[in-house]
Amino acid sequence: MESPFKPEILKGKVALLTGGGSGIGFEISSQFGKHGASVAIMGRRKQVLDAAVFSLRALGIQAIGFVGDVRKREDAVRVLQSTVQHFGRLDILVNAAAGNFLASPEDLSPNGFRTVLDIDSVGTYTMCHEALKYLKKGAPGRDPSTGGVILNISATLHYTASWYQIHVSAAKAAVDSITRSLALEWGTDYDIRVNGIAPGPIEGTPGMRKLAPNEMTGKARDAMPLFKLGEKWDIAMAALYLASDAGNYVNGTTLVVDGGLWLSHPRYIPKEEVKQLSRVVEKTSRDDLTGVPTSKL
Repeated sequence: MESPFKPEILKGKVALLTGGGSGIGFEISSQFGKHGASVAIMGRRKQVLDAAVFSLRALGIQAIGFVGDVRKREDAVRVLQSTVQHFGRLDILVNAAAGNFLASPEDLSPNGFRTVLDIDSVGTYTMCHEALKYLKKGAPGRDPSTGGVILNISATLHYTASWYQIHVSAAKAAVDSITRSLALEWGTDYDIRVNGIAPGPIEGTPGMRKLAPNEMTGKARDAMPLFKLGEKWDIAMAALYLASDAGNYVNGTTLVVDGGLWLSHPRYIPKEEVKQLSRVVEKTSRDDLTGVPTSKL
């Protein structure tokens, strides 16, 4: 699908993406690169990183990969430092690394719960914390009056409640809180914009394959307001908007990109029955107002 943004909208920018070697993270990496950015990606699996970097470079994108675990502060420090050493600056940090699996609370150990929070919540904060000195206004390679951008990939699970996702719901609630707090404090003190993106079910991602097997996706589509799953491209376009000057006055927002799914509820009464009921209620109301049955008017 063709991008609605100009190809040079991120020209001269440098982006670091955790979880940037696969799924949504890789699509954001690709689109950032196609729109002019130099891209560094961070992940735990060297083979996945190498393949992603090869694919990005094949598209003519300046790209480099660094093996690292967002749960380890020393890895965060090393990868950020290496990115700036390689490209000369850092403009955009995207926290897309995440852990997820289905589990009922009674079967989820505290260690399993903690693991997801360590990756999603603590990992996001660790990367933000260590990136501050590179993203704040006046940082190496930066204008003295202009800061960078942070994007945190979240979810909508915690807006209400979700079956078998207590660990991820807690983790993403924390991510959204981090986004708002940093937007307030770092937007004020360092001119850094901090926003989030909350994807809905996205087709062709590791998360979708893990959480919704093929036999479930057909039924899932029937319950969606737009009757379709989202695409990785949809999330990447949202990221381009928030990372570019198009989103220059957007700060502290988590943009929901789920086709309205989190707002939806089952339709308990068929629409035709509602219409019939409405006609009966309308007729009764007119009769009450006139004191004469409508049928006799």
